[in-house]
Amino acid sequence: MNTAYDMTKPGAEDIVYVRPVAVADLPSDLQDQVTGTDTVYAVHNAEGARLALVKDRTMAFVLAKQNDLDVVSVH
Repeated sequence: MNTAYDMTKPGAEDIVYVRPVAVADLPSDLQDQVTGTDTVYAVHNAEGARLALVKDRTMAFVLAKQNDLDVVSVH
């Protein structure tokens, strides 16, 4: 499903998206903190600002829901 969403309409501030990030693409100080995986998951707000990095995709979705955010996945 590929549906356009108007991120400027009211309520868009409550939407975050989750995407995988290669640990190798992170700054070296963050790479040093990650062990046991080659990929982490980033939670971004609608403007694209990274809000959090977590170890797995499920945790990213749980984090968003615990903060009353609607989450979408991108790839």
